[in-house]
Amino acid sequence: MANQLENLVESIKSKVRALKKSKNKTYIKMDKSSSVKVEIRSRKARKLIDKTLRAADRPRKRTIS
Repeated sequence: MANQLENLVESIKSKVRALKKSKNKTYIKMDKSSSVKVEIRSRKARKLIDKTLRAADRPRKRTIS
């Protein structure tokens, strides 16, 4: 257990050193998690549904924009 903790501390230290050396890159870009991807998709779907319902409320206007 102590060995794993030492390895974790060493890896964190090396990452911090690498970040300090590269002044151009101030952060490491992380991938989106699956829950974030689902949230984005559900927001887009909700917007599309709202847009469709607004268009359905105005039957004389035919375009959905």
